[in-house]
Amino acid sequence: MSAIVFDGISKRFVIHHERPRSLQALLRHLFRPRGWREQFWALRDVSFAVAPGEALGIIGANGSGKSTLLKLATRLLAPTAGRVVVDGRVAALLELGAGFHPELTGRDNIYLNASILGIPRRRVDACFGDIVAFAGLERFVDTPVKRYSSGMQARLGFAVAVHVDPDILLLVEVLAVGDLQFQERCRERIHALLAAGRTVLLVSHDLAAVGEFCTRVLWLHEGRVRALGAPEAVISAYRRFQRGAPADEALGAEEPPGEAPEHGRRWGSGEIQLVAVELLDGQGRPTQRFTTGAPLTVRLRYRATRRVRKPVFGIAIYAGGLQLAGPNTRVDGYALDEVSGEGTLLYAIDALPLLPGAYTLSAAVYDATELHPYDHHHQCYPFRVAAADGAERYGLVALQGRWESAGRGVPAVPPRASAG
Repeated sequence: MSAIVFDGISKRFVIHHERPRSLQALLRHLFRPRGWREQFWALRDVSFAVAPGEALGIIGANGSGKSTLLKLATRLLAPTAGRVVVDGRVAALLELGAGFHPELTGRDNIYLNASILGIPRRRVDACFGDIVAFAGLERFVDTPVKRYSSGMQARLGFAVAVHVDPDILLLVEVLAVGDLQFQERCRERIHALLAAGRTVLLVSHDLAAVGEFCTRVLWLHEGRVRALGAPEAVISAYRRFQRGAPADEALGAEEPPGEAPEHGRRWGSGEIQLVAVELLDGQGRPTQRFTTGAPLTVRLRYRATRRVRKPVFGIAIYAGGLQLAGPNTRVDGYALDEVSGEGTLLYAIDALPLLPGAYTLSAAVYDATELHPYDHHHQCYPFRVAAADGAERYGLVALQGRWESAGRGVPAVPPRASAG
């Protein structure tokens, strides 16, 4: 089951180049040929699906169809062709002040927005204080919204959207407003929603934010899907386009238009092939989202075309180009005498030590010397890690250390004993 499905979506608008200024002019224009109106296709044959709990980033130049796509997802617009399916309650923050009544106070608008989303008043009562505190509007909650600055409206809109427990959250440039402190609160809240299994669609020109939050990225170009795939590959292609490369060339000559470039690289002689590599959560469910300190299991399914003696299976975890770990069956003392046919190996991490961020995983199988690759998938499997409550937040790994007080005048670390 998908949270959002776009199936062959096209959206057409009609552009009127002349505006009748009288009834006579209007009647005259009614009998003009259709050529005086221009048809503009904001989206053309757009198809994709978003799984529950996934974060999909949507990037593209101005006018590429990003906002139209989100308005179709919220049913503010109806498609000209195709089918949109949305499974779950949607909270959308599409633009500053969207959905606010300017004459009503911040307090009244909180309840108004929640009622539009179908949230019972008693639930809003329970989280009202959190909404106001998150937005930092305690002094102004009873002031009419028309007196709010654009930043105050954005903060209130985001606070309502993320506190009403949406199944699907649609966001446009939410990290482009507010001070750094508020932006950090937004980041932490989005990470928390993703860790809780919520679905997010993020439209942004901030490619760093898209890379931070999203497990996949969709690049729209002139209303069509130019690429859909792993963040690093799609964002890199889009950056090449921004630097002047034609859209087709930005993807690479070997990549057909509209298809996602492959994340990472694959090579090997093929005597043993990794036919599936999955990352599993603590309940054994495939996912790309994990939490610091939670379990993570890598499941490797393989197929050997002949009997192979003493193969070495391994994985590696990367943060960008930096390898953080690289366990394999030989160094870990899990020797395999031989393999043939199909089989499965698991590598279980009881408590993931990675701090919040975007990572990639490699998987490989080599011969006994670890010099000859049978099948190597290099950084082909992206995943994200969100913060657990109370977890460290700076750096790449959780050290699991502890702080102690040694008392006044006593050094925290005892001096080394002298040799005498």
